[in-house]
Amino acid sequence: MTTHDHPAVRTIAAELRARGMAAAADGIRVLDDDVRTAAAAAAALGVAVGAIANSLVFAAERGGKREPLLVLTSGAHRADPAKLAALTGADAVGRAEPAFVRAHTGHAIGGVGPIGHPAPVETLVDTALAAHPVVWAAAGHPKSLFPTTYADLVTLTGGTAAEVAAGEDDPIP
Repeated sequence: MTTHDHPAVRTIAAELRARGMAAAADGIRVLDDDVRTAAAAAAALGVAVGAIANSLVFAAERGGKREPLLVLTSGAHRADPAKLAALTGADAVGRAEPAFVRAHTGHAIGGVGPIGHPAPVETLVDTALAAHPVVWAAAGHPKSLFPTTYADLVTLTGGTAAEVAAGEDDPIP
């Protein structure tokens, strides 16, 4: 099976087409190597690390219940869990373990796409991504990404635009 034939990649491509974004679906790039980090994806694509929409799945605690929270953050900085909790009204927000991520998104860590999940997932989209005319998001597999715009990413996910980093100058080392 090639990466384009991977079920999660096919699901994302089909959803993009169904939502009128055939150009994004046709633009899915399959790279030679896994790009599980924003820095690796940016290097492979020849773009700024800030143009990578890093898909981070967190576990949001609300009244003793754990719910998924997808944060599409610029690869140029880190999402702040305390800020995420304040933005979403959660009691606390922490990183999710791989099984939780797969159960709620259908994707493995390193390839979590912004769409194509078994059920809707609350999503925050980092406003820092708006600085880039083209942003790249994971397409369901650690070797695949698709091009889109910040505005389309917000629309596609039904997400909330938010500043998710502690400070906009919080670079990833």
